[in-house]
Amino acid sequence: MSSEWNDPRPMSPHLQVWRWHGAMMSSILHRASAIICYVALFIVAVGVFVMSLTGELPLAGLVFSPLGAIGVFVFIFAFTFMSLAQLRHAIWNKGKFLDPEKNNFWSFLMLGIAIGFSALVTLAISGAV
Repeated sequence: MSSEWNDPRPMSPHLQVWRWHGAMMSSILHRASAIICYVALFIVAVGVFVMSLTGELPLAGLVFSPLGAIGVFVFIFAFTFMSLAQLRHAIWNKGKFLDPEKNNFWSFLMLGIAIGFSALVTLAISGAV
């Protein structure tokens, strides 16, 4: 297959230059957690609205099932990770932690904190702790 690309540089240099690192993972998770938070908050708002009309929690069996616990974990993880990412952005605005080594360290630390906190809260809500 012939191509009309005459430039000696590669078409997608990011595929050859960049390798996976913590800041990249953190950036992708930050965007995904924002989407998860918007969807989850909409679901919670609809649930509260229905509960105010009927006096009962809609889909209570699903909410208090293992699948509901997974949903709670994902929502708390997304909210926690997004909050930590916003804090990191505030620190970046001050000119701190911009070098790659510290940035990657803090990215992985944020992920660990968000997972640990989410697991503890989910276990506490489910009554396992």
